Amino acid sequence: MESFLTPVFWAALGQIVLIDILLGGDNAVVIALASRKLPPLQRRKAIFWGTIGAVALRVVLIFFALSLLKLPFLKIIGAVLLLWIGVKLMQPDDEPEGGHGSVQAADKLWAAVKTVIVADFVMSLDNVIAIAGAAQNAGADHSLILVIFGLVLSVPIIVWGSQMVIGLMTRYPVIITLGAMLLGWIAGGLVVTDPAAESWVHAQSWGQRAGMLAGAAGAMLVWGIGQWIRSRHRRLASTD
Repeated sequence: MESFLTPVFWAALGQIVLIDILLGGDNAVVIALASRKLPPLQRRKAIFWGTIGAVALRVVLIFFALSLLKLPFLKIIGAVLLLWIGVKLMQPDDEPEGGHGSVQAADKLWAAVKTVIVADFVMSLDNVIAIAGAAQNAGADHSLILVIFGLVLSVPIIVWGSQMVIGLMTRYPVIITLGAMLLGWIAGGLVVTDPAAESWVHAQSWGQRAGMLAGAAGAMLVWGIGQWIRSRHRRLASTD
């Protein structure tokens, strides 16, 4: 019991709490974006299952992330997925409500859950390393306990955070665009840290600023493509 009162243990615990808050913020935005178009009951289900899927992925990635991060092009593929998800989430819901409303609601529910799980998998590739690293710093006796604590703590953060973000999106629709651009920012950072590109990036004169530059480029790419598709939909709708 005394070993749990050491400064090293509490320092690792504090680090994991901070990491969880940061990770939960990303996940809350994705869940809120993916489930915002659902009715309240379906939305609560999407938040629940999306959160369960996100936490389950963290458990798997904790054991395999170090190996996965060494695979070339994996992060680049993930970045492309995040860019696509960001653009998709910017688009309005123009589907008409008809006689198949219950079927459409079910389809949309699981589509939202799948979107959350795919996005969380990509975003968690780097982040779970931070949790595992912080836990290992406390010693082998405590690492498993700290990892489990970190995963359990992430559940209320994600659930509460996503519900809060949905409320803010209702009042301030611009948050939808900002959330989609956040995915673009994360995607840009993934590209420049992929093993296939990292050595080349660091050899460039702008290598030290690569993360910020790539993040900004990814965010602007999502915004630009998303706005173009939106305007195209408006033009097509006006001609019908």
